[in-house]
Amino acid sequence: MLTDVLRWRRDGQDIVRLTVIRARGSTPREEGAFMLLTRTEQTGTIGGGRLEWDCMAEGRALLASGGALVERHIPLGPAINQCCGGAVTVRIERVQDAEALEAEIRAEWERLPQLLLFGAGHVGRALARSLALLPLRLVWIDAREEEFGIVPPGVEAYVTEQWEPLVQGAPAGSGVLVLTQSHTLDALITGAALEREDLRYVGMIGSRTKRKRFESAFRQIDIPQERIDRLVCPIGDFGIRDKRPEVIATFVTAEIATRMLCETDSVASPEFSEPVISDIADVTFASILS
Repeated sequence: MLTDVLRWRRDGQDIVRLTVIRARGSTPREEGAFMLLTRTEQTGTIGGGRLEWDCMAEGRALLASGGALVERHIPLGPAINQCCGGAVTVRIERVQDAEALEAEIRAEWERLPQLLLFGAGHVGRALARSLALLPLRLVWIDAREEEFGIVPPGVEAYVTEQWEPLVQGAPAGSGVLVLTQSHTLDALITGAALEREDLRYVGMIGSRTKRKRFESAFRQIDIPQERIDRLVCPIGDFGIRDKRPEVIATFVTAEIATRMLCETDSVASPEFSEPVISDIADVTFASILS
């Protein structure tokens, strides 16, 4: 949505905002949900179906006429062939201050949970495309610039070998997903993530055999077992034995949505712990994972 608003502002396009200001009973979207539209484009949704179609038509009529704000109370029943059973009130208004709208959307984006995705290989690229559809701040990291290909809109891509500051500086409640080209690098990043007590998700691509070898290495550097137990590996394990990157990405995306976007108990203490691993040539992992 932010990308669209930035482009519309740059092009000087008029914008209409449709906002669900009240929702009662069973409704396709919650109070506060909104979408934006110009004369020819749209972003976001207030629930789809006839509800959204009619509100969009009224919004575009408002753009054409220069009319004032309107509110529509819409029962979701047989009259609009959308039998959800509830009712919504939608406010339809021209955006008078596009700069304020941009600031609002940017602030909302900054409040989203952050996911660090390490690795831009085949599965990494498939995951970047899939995860970019979720309401997450997706940060994609790899030292190999040529591997990224086309970076999806809204994704922050970093070409760097300096992974430590990213793991240490991620906000509490973030997630870390590791699938680099190197098992040693996988171990270093995953170990550093497990040293933190406040991450909502730590996942690493690999088999159960890989997990067992890594668990042994983590215990050697005194990572507590309860933190090791938090590691998700294999990732996206829904019992489907299909190793195509797009299929793996589908299941991992579902897993991350469940763990990072659903209401859960709060994560552990927000205080950071200093990782004890910092050297990619660390002989502990090099000997075990060679």
